[in-house]
Amino acid sequence: MADYLPLPDSETADTRPARVASLDVFRGLCVFLMMVVDYGGFMFPIITHSPWNGLQMADFVMPFFLFVAGVSLALVYKKVTNRVEATWKAVFRAAKLFLLGVFLQGGYLHGVTSLTYGVDIEKIRWMGILQRISIGYVVAALCEIWLPYRTWREVGFFKGYYWHWCVAFSLSAIYLWLSYALYVPDWQFMVPASASSLPSSNDSYVYTVKCGVRGDLGPGCNSAGMIDRYILGFDHMYMKPGYRNLKECNISANGQVSESSPPWCHAPFDPEGILSSLTAAVTCIIGLQYGHILAHLQDHKGRLNNWSLFSISSVVLGLFLAIIGIPINKSLYTVSYMLITSASAGITFCAFYLLVDVYGYRCLTSMLEWMGLHSLSIFVLITSNLAIIAIQGFYLTVPENNIVHWIITRFVHA
Repeated sequence: MADYLPLPDSETADTRPARVASLDVFRGLCVFLMMVVDYGGFMFPIITHSPWNGLQMADFVMPFFLFVAGVSLALVYKKVTNRVEATWKAVFRAAKLFLLGVFLQGGYLHGVTSLTYGVDIEKIRWMGILQRISIGYVVAALCEIWLPYRTWREVGFFKGYYWHWCVAFSLSAIYLWLSYALYVPDWQFMVPASASSLPSSNDSYVYTVKCGVRGDLGPGCNSAGMIDRYILGFDHMYMKPGYRNLKECNISANGQVSESSPPWCHAPFDPEGILSSLTAAVTCIIGLQYGHILAHLQDHKGRLNNWSLFSISSVVLGLFLAIIGIPINKSLYTVSYMLITSASAGITFCAFYLLVDVYGYRCLTSMLEWMGLHSLSIFVLITSNLAIIAIQGFYLTVPENNIVHWIITRFVHA
Protein backbone atom coordinates (compact mmCIF):
# COMPACT_ATOMS: atom_id res chain seq x y z
CA MET A 1 0.00 0.00 0.00
CA ALA A 2 2.98 2.28 -0.38
CA ASP A 3 3.32 2.48 -4.15
CA TYR A 4 2.90 6.17 -4.94
CA LEU A 5 4.98 8.36 -7.19
CA PRO A 6 7.76 10.45 -5.66
CA LEU A 7 7.23 14.18 -5.31
CA PRO A 8 9.94 16.62 -6.40
CA ASP A 9 11.54 18.53 -3.56
CA SER A 10 11.03 22.18 -4.43
CA GLU A 11 13.15 23.41 -1.57
CA THR A 12 16.48 22.38 -3.13
CA ALA A 13 18.19 22.82 -6.43
CA ASP A 14 18.45 19.05 -6.82
CA THR A 15 15.89 17.98 -9.43
CA ARG A 16 15.96 14.32 -8.48
CA PRO A 17 12.60 13.07 -7.16
CA ALA A 18 12.29 12.77 -3.39
CA ARG A 19 9.84 10.50 -1.62
CA VAL A 20 7.42 12.11 0.83
CA ALA A 21 8.65 10.36 3.95
CA SER A 22 5.84 11.62 6.19
CA LEU A 23 3.36 9.55 4.15
CA ASP A 24 5.27 6.37 4.95
CA VAL A 25 5.55 7.40 8.59
CA PHE A 26 1.81 8.07 8.77
CA ARG A 27 1.04 4.72 7.16
CA GLY A 28 3.41 3.06 9.60
CA LEU A 29 1.53 4.72 12.46
CA CYS A 30 -1.69 3.15 11.15
CA VAL A 31 -0.10 -0.30 11.22
CA PHE A 32 1.38 0.30 14.67
CA LEU A 33 -1.95 1.44 16.10
CA MET A 34 -3.62 -1.61 14.59
CA MET A 35 -1.10 -3.87 16.30
CA VAL A 36 -1.51 -2.08 19.62
CA VAL A 37 -5.31 -2.26 19.69
CA ASP A 38 -5.45 -5.83 18.36
CA TYR A 39 -3.00 -7.34 20.83
CA GLY A 40 -3.24 -4.87 23.70
CA GLY A 41 -7.00 -4.43 23.77
CA PHE A 42 -7.64 -7.49 25.93
CA MET A 43 -5.26 -6.08 28.55
CA PHE A 44 -6.37 -2.43 28.28
CA PRO A 45 -10.06 -2.27 27.19
CA ILE A 46 -9.92 1.53 27.10
CA ILE A 47 -7.98 1.42 23.80
CA THR A 48 -10.35 -0.99 22.01
CA HIS A 49 -13.27 0.07 19.84
CA SER A 50 -16.05 1.97 21.52
CA PRO A 51 -19.00 -0.45 21.97
CA TRP A 52 -21.30 1.91 20.07
CA ASN A 53 -21.30 5.72 20.30
CA GLY A 54 -18.08 7.49 21.23
CA LEU A 55 -14.41 7.50 20.28
CA GLN A 56 -11.52 5.39 21.58
CA MET A 57 -8.05 4.76 20.18
CA ALA A 58 -9.03 1.82 17.96
CA ASP A 59 -11.73 3.91 16.27
CA PHE A 60 -9.09 6.07 14.56
CA VAL A 61 -7.29 3.22 12.77
CA MET A 62 -9.68 2.62 9.86
CA PRO A 63 -10.19 6.30 8.89
CA PHE A 64 -6.43 6.86 9.16
CA PHE A 65 -5.84 4.03 6.65
CA LEU A 66 -8.48 5.47 4.31
CA PHE A 67 -7.10 8.99 4.64
CA VAL A 68 -3.53 8.03 3.76
CA ALA A 69 -4.78 5.96 0.81
CA GLY A 70 -6.49 9.08 -0.53
CA VAL A 71 -3.41 11.26 -0.06
CA SER A 72 -1.29 8.75 -1.95
CA LEU A 73 -3.74 8.67 -4.86
CA ALA A 74 -3.18 12.35 -5.57
CA LEU A 75 0.48 11.54 -6.18
CA VAL A 76 -0.12 8.31 -8.08
CA TYR A 77 -2.45 10.02 -10.56
CA LYS A 78 -0.82 13.44 -10.63
CA LYS A 79 -0.33 13.05 -14.37
CA VAL A 80 -2.64 10.60 -16.16
CA THR A 81 -1.92 10.12 -19.86
CA ASN A 82 -4.28 7.20 -20.50
CA ARG A 83 -7.46 7.30 -18.43
CA VAL A 84 -8.76 3.92 -19.56
CA GLU A 85 -5.52 2.16 -18.69
CA ALA A 86 -5.34 3.97 -15.35
CA THR A 87 -8.93 2.95 -14.60
CA TRP A 88 -8.24 -0.72 -15.27
CA LYS A 89 -5.17 -0.62 -13.04
CA ALA A 90 -7.11 1.04 -10.21
CA VAL A 91 -10.02 -1.41 -10.48
CA PHE A 92 -7.67 -4.40 -10.67
CA ARG A 93 -5.73 -3.26 -7.62
CA ALA A 94 -8.94 -2.65 -5.67
CA ALA A 95 -10.18 -6.12 -6.65
CA LYS A 96 -6.94 -7.69 -5.42
CA LEU A 97 -7.25 -5.89 -2.08
CA PHE A 98 -10.88 -6.95 -1.76
CA LEU A 99 -10.15 -10.62 -2.47
CA LEU A 100 -7.16 -10.57 -0.13
CA GLY A 101 -9.44 -9.18 2.56
CA VAL A 102 -11.98 -11.95 1.99
CA PHE A 103 -9.19 -14.50 2.29
CA LEU A 104 -7.80 -13.01 5.52
CA GLN A 105 -11.09 -12.22 7.27
CA GLY A 106 -13.61 -14.37 5.46
CA GLY A 107 -13.01 -17.44 7.60
CA TYR A 108 -10.23 -19.37 5.90
CA LEU A 109 -7.76 -18.81 8.73
CA HIS A 110 -10.20 -19.19 11.60
CA GLY A 111 -8.64 -22.40 12.95
CA VAL A 112 -4.96 -22.19 12.12
CA THR A 113 -3.92 -23.14 15.64
CA SER A 114 -6.06 -26.28 15.74
CA LEU A 115 -5.60 -27.30 12.09
CA THR A 116 -9.34 -26.99 11.54
CA TYR A 117 -9.00 -24.09 9.14
CA GLY A 118 -11.09 -23.78 6.03
CA VAL A 119 -13.94 -21.73 4.62
CA ASP A 120 -17.56 -22.53 5.34
CA ILE A 121 -19.09 -21.04 2.18
CA GLU A 122 -22.41 -20.58 3.94
CA LYS A 123 -20.79 -18.40 6.62
CA ILE A 124 -17.92 -16.65 4.84
CA ARG A 125 -17.63 -12.97 5.76
CA TRP A 126 -17.62 -10.78 2.67
CA MET A 127 -16.73 -7.41 4.18
CA GLY A 128 -13.72 -6.43 6.25
CA ILE A 129 -10.83 -4.00 6.64
CA LEU A 130 -9.11 -4.45 3.26
CA GLN A 131 -12.47 -4.66 1.53
CA ARG A 132 -13.42 -1.27 2.94
CA ILE A 133 -10.08 0.23 1.93
CA SER A 134 -10.50 -1.18 -1.58
CA ILE A 135 -13.93 0.44 -1.93
CA GLY A 136 -12.70 3.83 -0.77
CA TYR A 137 -9.60 3.46 -2.95
CA VAL A 138 -11.47 2.76 -6.17
CA VAL A 139 -14.03 5.55 -5.58
CA ALA A 140 -11.31 8.14 -4.94
CA ALA A 141 -9.19 6.82 -7.82
CA LEU A 142 -12.05 7.12 -10.31
CA CYS A 143 -12.72 10.66 -9.10
CA GLU A 144 -9.09 11.57 -9.66
CA ILE A 145 -8.87 9.90 -13.07
CA TRP A 146 -12.14 10.97 -14.68
CA LEU A 147 -13.56 14.08 -13.02
CA PRO A 148 -12.30 17.33 -14.59
CA TYR A 149 -10.51 19.97 -12.58
CA ARG A 150 -9.32 23.48 -13.26
CA THR A 151 -5.88 24.92 -12.63
CA TRP A 152 -5.20 25.26 -8.92
CA ARG A 153 -3.78 28.78 -9.08
CA GLU A 154 -6.79 30.06 -11.03
CA VAL A 155 -9.65 28.95 -8.80
CA GLY A 156 -8.23 27.69 -5.49
CA PHE A 157 -8.67 24.60 -3.39
CA PHE A 158 -12.43 23.92 -3.38
CA LYS A 159 -13.42 25.13 -6.83
CA GLY A 160 -10.53 23.41 -8.55
CA TYR A 161 -11.90 20.00 -7.60
CA TYR A 162 -15.57 20.94 -7.62
CA TRP A 163 -16.75 17.57 -8.94
CA HIS A 164 -14.82 15.67 -6.29
CA TRP A 165 -16.72 17.57 -3.63
CA CYS A 166 -19.98 16.90 -5.45
CA VAL A 167 -19.28 13.16 -5.19
CA ALA A 168 -18.39 13.48 -1.50
CA PHE A 169 -21.53 15.47 -0.70
CA SER A 170 -23.68 13.10 -2.77
CA LEU A 171 -22.35 10.02 -0.98
CA SER A 172 -22.93 11.70 2.38
CA ALA A 173 -26.47 12.73 1.38
CA ILE A 174 -27.31 9.20 0.22
CA TYR A 175 -25.94 7.83 3.48
CA LEU A 176 -28.05 10.24 5.55
CA TRP A 177 -31.18 9.55 3.52
CA LEU A 178 -30.84 5.78 3.85
CA SER A 179 -29.99 6.08 7.55
CA TYR A 180 -32.97 8.23 8.48
CA ALA A 181 -35.63 7.54 5.82
CA LEU A 182 -35.60 3.74 5.51
CA TYR A 183 -38.25 1.90 7.51
CA VAL A 184 -36.80 -0.91 9.62
CA PRO A 185 -39.45 -3.55 10.42
CA ASP A 186 -39.35 -6.16 13.16
CA TRP A 187 -36.91 -8.93 12.29
CA GLN A 188 -36.02 -12.42 13.43
CA PHE A 189 -32.89 -14.51 13.42
CA MET A 190 -31.83 -17.93 14.62
CA VAL A 191 -28.89 -18.80 16.83
CA PRO A 192 -27.67 -22.39 17.32
CA ALA A 193 -28.76 -23.76 20.67
CA SER A 194 -25.12 -24.36 21.58
CA ALA A 195 -24.35 -20.65 21.14
CA SER A 196 -27.48 -19.36 22.88
CA SER A 197 -27.83 -18.83 26.60
CA LEU A 198 -31.52 -19.74 26.44
CA PRO A 199 -32.87 -23.30 26.63
CA SER A 200 -34.37 -24.76 23.48
CA SER A 201 -35.79 -28.12 22.53
CA ASN A 202 -34.66 -27.61 18.94
CA ASP A 203 -31.23 -27.19 17.38
CA SER A 204 -31.60 -23.41 17.35
CA TYR A 205 -33.31 -20.57 19.15
CA VAL A 206 -35.31 -17.85 17.36
CA TYR A 207 -34.89 -14.26 18.53
CA THR A 208 -37.24 -11.43 17.55
CA VAL A 209 -36.09 -7.81 17.50
CA LYS A 210 -38.92 -5.28 17.77
CA CYS A 211 -38.31 -2.25 15.57
CA GLY A 212 -40.93 -0.70 13.29
CA VAL A 213 -39.08 2.62 13.18
CA ARG A 214 -37.23 5.06 10.92
CA GLY A 215 -34.02 6.87 11.71
CA ASP A 216 -33.03 4.73 14.68
CA LEU A 217 -29.24 4.69 15.14
CA GLY A 218 -29.19 2.14 17.93
CA PRO A 219 -27.60 -1.33 17.63
CA GLY A 220 -30.82 -3.23 16.94
CA CYS A 221 -32.90 -1.14 14.56
CA ASN A 222 -30.53 0.85 12.36
CA SER A 223 -30.93 0.71 8.58
CA ALA A 224 -27.26 -0.20 8.05
CA GLY A 225 -27.79 -3.56 9.72
CA MET A 226 -31.01 -4.12 7.79
CA ILE A 227 -29.30 -3.48 4.45
CA ASP A 228 -26.51 -5.92 5.30
CA ARG A 229 -28.98 -8.59 6.39
CA TYR A 230 -30.83 -8.30 3.10
CA ILE A 231 -27.83 -8.04 0.76
CA LEU A 232 -24.97 -9.85 2.50
CA GLY A 233 -27.07 -12.32 4.42
CA PHE A 234 -27.27 -12.89 8.15
CA ASP A 235 -24.58 -15.58 8.19
CA HIS A 236 -22.07 -13.49 6.23
CA MET A 237 -21.75 -10.69 8.77
CA TYR A 238 -19.37 -10.19 11.69
CA MET A 239 -20.44 -12.57 14.44
CA LYS A 240 -18.88 -10.76 17.42
CA PRO A 241 -19.92 -7.09 17.11
CA GLY A 242 -18.53 -4.57 19.53
CA TYR A 243 -21.94 -3.55 20.86
CA ARG A 244 -22.01 -6.76 22.89
CA ASN A 245 -19.76 -4.91 25.32
CA LEU A 246 -22.58 -2.50 26.13
CA LYS A 247 -24.00 -2.74 29.62
CA GLU A 248 -27.39 -3.80 28.24
CA CYS A 249 -25.90 -7.03 26.88
CA ASN A 250 -24.45 -8.16 30.23
CA ILE A 251 -21.76 -10.19 28.52
CA SER A 252 -19.89 -12.62 30.76
CA ALA A 253 -16.15 -13.15 31.06
CA ASN A 254 -16.29 -16.10 28.66
CA GLY A 255 -18.11 -14.08 26.00
CA GLN A 256 -21.66 -15.36 26.62
CA VAL A 257 -24.58 -12.94 26.37
CA SER A 258 -26.97 -12.99 29.31
CA GLU A 259 -30.47 -14.36 28.73
CA SER A 260 -31.88 -11.14 30.18
CA SER A 261 -30.21 -9.07 27.45
CA PRO A 262 -32.11 -7.54 24.52
CA PRO A 263 -32.43 -9.92 21.52
CA TRP A 264 -30.16 -7.82 19.29
CA CYS A 265 -27.24 -8.55 21.64
CA HIS A 266 -27.17 -12.08 20.16
CA ALA A 267 -27.22 -10.85 16.54
CA PRO A 268 -24.25 -10.27 14.22
CA PHE A 269 -23.43 -6.84 12.85
CA ASP A 270 -20.81 -5.83 10.32
CA PRO A 271 -18.85 -2.68 11.25
CA GLU A 272 -17.51 -2.66 7.67
CA GLY A 273 -20.94 -3.00 6.10
CA ILE A 274 -22.40 -1.69 2.86
CA LEU A 275 -24.04 1.56 3.97
CA SER A 276 -21.12 2.72 6.08
CA SER A 277 -18.81 2.16 3.11
CA LEU A 278 -20.34 5.30 1.54
CA THR A 279 -19.00 7.64 4.22
CA ALA A 280 -15.79 5.61 4.42
CA ALA A 281 -15.24 6.40 0.74
CA VAL A 282 -15.75 10.09 1.56
CA THR A 283 -12.81 9.83 4.00
CA CYS A 284 -10.69 8.64 1.09
CA ILE A 285 -11.86 11.58 -1.03
CA ILE A 286 -10.99 13.97 1.80
CA GLY A 287 -7.51 12.45 1.96
CA LEU A 288 -7.31 12.95 -1.80
CA GLN A 289 -7.82 16.70 -1.31
CA TYR A 290 -4.96 16.81 1.20
CA GLY A 291 -2.90 15.04 -1.47
CA HIS A 292 -3.82 17.75 -3.99
CA ILE A 293 -2.38 20.36 -1.65
CA LEU A 294 0.77 18.28 -1.37
CA ALA A 295 1.02 17.85 -5.14
CA HIS A 296 0.21 21.38 -6.27
CA LEU A 297 1.54 23.69 -3.57
CA GLN A 298 5.31 23.80 -3.42
CA ASP A 299 6.01 25.66 -0.17
CA HIS A 300 5.81 24.09 3.28
CA LYS A 301 3.98 27.02 4.83
CA GLY A 302 1.23 26.99 2.20
CA ARG A 303 0.70 23.26 2.59
CA LEU A 304 0.55 23.40 6.38
CA ASN A 305 -1.79 26.42 6.39
CA ASN A 306 -4.25 24.79 4.01
CA TRP A 307 -4.16 21.44 5.81
CA SER A 308 -4.63 23.09 9.20
CA LEU A 309 -7.53 25.23 8.02
CA PHE A 310 -9.24 22.26 6.41
CA SER A 311 -8.72 20.07 9.51
CA ILE A 312 -10.02 22.70 11.93
CA SER A 313 -13.08 23.33 9.75
CA SER A 314 -13.84 19.61 9.54
CA VAL A 315 -13.56 18.97 13.27
CA VAL A 316 -15.76 21.99 14.07
CA LEU A 317 -18.42 20.79 11.62
CA GLY A 318 -18.19 17.25 12.97
CA LEU A 319 -18.61 18.43 16.57
CA PHE A 320 -21.56 20.60 15.53
CA LEU A 321 -23.29 17.61 13.93
CA ALA A 322 -22.63 15.56 17.06
CA ILE A 323 -24.21 18.29 19.21
CA ILE A 324 -27.37 18.47 17.10
CA GLY A 325 -27.92 14.72 17.28
CA ILE A 326 -25.75 12.83 14.79
CA PRO A 327 -23.70 10.57 17.11
CA ILE A 328 -20.01 9.86 16.69
CA ASN A 329 -20.22 6.18 15.81
CA LYS A 330 -17.54 4.03 14.17
CA SER A 331 -19.75 0.98 13.55
CA LEU A 332 -22.20 3.10 11.54
CA TYR A 333 -19.44 5.42 10.23
CA THR A 334 -21.68 8.42 10.80
CA VAL A 335 -20.98 11.74 9.11
CA SER A 336 -19.86 13.31 12.40
CA TYR A 337 -17.46 10.41 12.98
CA MET A 338 -16.17 10.71 9.42
CA LEU A 339 -15.45 14.43 9.75
CA ILE A 340 -13.81 14.28 13.18
CA THR A 341 -11.58 11.30 12.39
CA SER A 342 -10.62 12.74 9.00
CA ALA A 343 -9.68 16.00 10.70
CA SER A 344 -7.68 14.03 13.29
CA ALA A 345 -5.86 12.27 10.46
CA GLY A 346 -5.15 15.62 8.82
CA ILE A 347 -3.75 17.11 12.03
CA THR A 348 -1.60 14.03 12.63
CA PHE A 349 -0.31 14.16 9.07
CA CYS A 350 0.55 17.85 9.52
CA ALA A 351 2.57 16.99 12.61
CA PHE A 352 4.50 14.24 10.82
CA TYR A 353 5.08 16.44 7.75
CA LEU A 354 6.46 19.20 9.97
CA LEU A 355 8.67 16.81 11.92
CA VAL A 356 9.94 14.64 9.05
CA ASP A 357 9.80 16.59 5.79
CA VAL A 358 10.28 20.15 7.08
CA TYR A 359 12.73 19.68 9.96
CA GLY A 360 14.19 16.38 8.78
CA TYR A 361 13.97 14.36 12.00
CA ARG A 362 13.60 11.04 10.18
CA CYS A 363 15.70 9.17 12.74
CA LEU A 364 12.92 9.64 15.30
CA THR A 365 10.37 7.97 13.05
CA SER A 366 12.55 5.49 11.15
CA MET A 367 10.74 2.45 12.55
CA LEU A 368 7.33 3.84 11.60
CA GLU A 369 8.67 4.72 8.15
CA TRP A 370 9.89 1.13 7.67
CA MET A 371 6.51 -0.20 8.78
CA GLY A 372 4.81 2.13 6.33
CA LEU A 373 6.94 0.89 3.44
CA HIS A 374 5.95 -2.70 4.27
CA SER A 375 2.45 -2.01 5.55
CA LEU A 376 0.58 -4.58 3.47
CA SER A 377 3.01 -7.39 4.33
CA ILE A 378 2.79 -6.55 8.04
CA PHE A 379 -0.99 -6.37 7.82
CA VAL A 380 -1.15 -9.85 6.30
CA LEU A 381 1.17 -11.30 8.97
CA ILE A 382 -0.90 -9.77 11.76
CA THR A 383 -4.36 -10.49 10.38
CA SER A 384 -3.51 -14.10 9.55
CA ASN A 385 -1.99 -14.57 13.04
CA LEU A 386 1.19 -15.89 11.40
CA ALA A 387 3.31 -13.45 13.40
CA ILE A 388 1.80 -14.60 16.70
CA ILE A 389 2.12 -18.27 15.73
CA ALA A 390 5.80 -17.75 14.91
CA ILE A 391 6.45 -15.99 18.23
CA GLN A 392 4.49 -18.56 20.19
CA GLY A 393 6.50 -21.36 18.60
CA PHE A 394 9.56 -20.56 20.71
CA TYR A 395 9.53 -21.79 24.29
CA LEU A 396 11.76 -23.09 27.10
CA THR A 397 11.43 -26.75 28.11
CA VAL A 398 7.61 -26.89 27.93
CA PRO A 399 5.16 -25.24 25.47
CA GLU A 400 3.64 -23.14 28.27
CA ASN A 401 6.92 -21.25 28.61
CA ASN A 402 6.36 -19.08 25.54
CA ILE A 403 5.98 -15.33 25.38
CA VAL A 404 2.27 -15.37 24.47
CA HIS A 405 1.41 -17.61 27.42
CA TRP A 406 3.57 -15.44 29.68
CA ILE A 407 1.78 -12.24 28.64
CA ILE A 408 -1.66 -13.79 29.14
CA THR A 409 -0.88 -15.18 32.59
CA ARG A 410 0.91 -12.01 33.70
CA PHE A 411 -1.56 -9.38 32.53
CA VAL A 412 -4.91 -11.07 31.93
CA HIS A 413 -5.07 -13.47 34.87
CA ALA A 414 -3.14 -11.25 37.27
